[in-house]
This record gives sequence, C-alpha cells and structure tokens, in this order.
Amino acid sequence: MSSADLKSVWFALWRRLAAVGDAGAVYEELVAAYSEPGRFYHTLEHLEQCLSEFASVSAAELNADAIEFALWFHDAVYDTRSKDNEERSAELAQRVMRSALLSDSLGTLVARLILATRHSAPPQTLSEQLIVDIDLSILGQDRSRFDEYERQIRSEYAWVPEDAFRNGRSAILSSFLSRPRIYSTEAFYRRYEAAARENLVRSISQLGGAQRPG
Repeated sequence: MSSADLKSVWFALWRRLAAVGDAGAVYEELVAAYSEPGRFYHTLEHLEQCLSEFASVSAAELNADAIEFALWFHDAVYDTRSKDNEERSAELAQRVMRSALLSDSLGTLVARLILATRHSAPPQTLSEQLIVDIDLSILGQDRSRFDEYERQIRSEYAWVPEDAFRNGRSAILSSFLSRPRIYSTEAFYRRYEAAARENLVRSISQLGGAQRPG
C-alpha cells in the first residue's frame, strides 16, 4: 500500500463517518506517531498490513467503520517502557472523535476495540475477535516474515537486557501457544492458525524458553 493509498483509505473513512474537521491534520498526526524513532515493527507498515487484512474480511462486519477507526489508532501511542499504551491510544482516538463531532457511543466502541488489542483476555464480541485476529495476523506469516518481526520486536526492546528479554518474550509467545485457538474467527483460523503455531514453537525454542503459559 503506497502512502497515497493509505491517505485515501483514511479520507474515505472520515467521509463515511461524516466526521467534522481537518481529516488531513489527523492523518499527519497518525503518520508522525507511527513514524516515531525507536519503532521497528509498530510502524506504518504494521498499520498497512492490518488495514489490508481487514479489507479482506470486512464486508459482512456490522461495525466495520468502528473497527477500521480503531485499527488506525490501536498503536498510535507506543512506548515499550509503558504499560498503558492501549489506554492512551484509546483516549487519543476518543479525543479525535469528540472533536470530529462523532457520537459518544461510537467513541466508546472504538475505545473498547483498541483495549482488546492488549491481548490480556480473550475477545468477547465478534468485533473484538476480528480486531484481535487482525493484530495477531503477523504470527501466521511465512517463516522469513515472522523471523523479521521477532527481530523488529527485539529492536524495539533494545533497552531490555538479553536474559530478561528472552524470558519475557518466551512467556508472551507461550501464552498465545497455550490457547485452544490463537484466532477466534473462522477466516483467520483457517488462514493462519497452523503457521502461527509452528512459528511460535520455533521462536520459543530459539529463545530458550519452555512451551508453557505466560
């Protein structure tokens, strides 16, 4: 997806929502956020991949615009030293939506979807399941892309000592592997489940961790 395509997708969403205000200024704010120094995975490339995954399944989704808006903002705030990135990203999305005179109910839904990408609990609604599956689609990519993703995550956490990173990363990946299903929706389960499990097993082994819940 080119930068022009990405901008067109954003402006189309803004128009569908009948949002008020300067869509271009919000777009530039988002581009700047995803382009911050220190980001190696949580970049515009990640956002583009998420939007592409969503475009392949969104036709029958009733909350399509809310999910798409949430995807745009879900990693807008990303600081590896912080534990409230999703909360701050959700707050940013709600501020933008209020200034654009969008409904409080839509803002609440978007915030809830962003918070689902904390991956701290199984997603409950179909919309939550879909945005979580999209966010986790990287786990089921081919081996070379997954391994690149793991290197990118390590670069984002370059400040963490090696042993601590290995233990923490192994625990996180093991928590996904221990789930009965990594992907909740049938489309993503069929597309990525088997490859994701293979990638996770290999990565955990390379990290020197046991395959256990995190």
